[in-house]
Amino acid sequence: MLAPIALPICVVLLALIRLESPGSPLFVQTRVGRDQVPFRMLKLRTMSAGTENVASHLVTQAKITRLGQMLRRLKLDELPQLWNVATGSMSLVGPRPCLPTQHELIQEREACGVFAFRPGVTGPAQLMGIDMSEPERLAKVEAEYFHKASPIADVALLLKTAIGGGIGDAALKNL
Repeated sequence: MLAPIALPICVVLLALIRLESPGSPLFVQTRVGRDQVPFRMLKLRTMSAGTENVASHLVTQAKITRLGQMLRRLKLDELPQLWNVATGSMSLVGPRPCLPTQHELIQEREACGVFAFRPGVTGPAQLMGIDMSEPERLAKVEAEYFHKASPIADVALLLKTAIGGGIGDAALKNL
């Protein structure tokens, strides 16, 4: 349903990213999914090619490209995740998928039962400005939301995200 709109936008953005900096304009990274099953998440690349494979809050702002800053602020870097949604590894609303190396977050999510839910393009923590640098708080907020979630709450969360409510990008907090 969103593919006819997202695909041409992605093609243009992929070209712009490639023009701005060398390397693949598509960023593919292994993340932890539902039931802790790893999957390959797609994003538009917003950082310099060769940036270390760590959580956003551990990357220096100098690694984010000029175009990448704009893509992150507008959440356009997330558009390729619609492919992950279409293939079933993600949903539109769910806990943001973490890296397999984020052991403390994995432990907290496991304790709170968060891995019972499919990871999402957006979630409640993003609207509250909570990122993965706060694993205990993040897992508790996610567990509280997803154990009580409803389709109406998910639609409201999607609408809030769409109008710019998402502020949980740790990489942009220092810009």
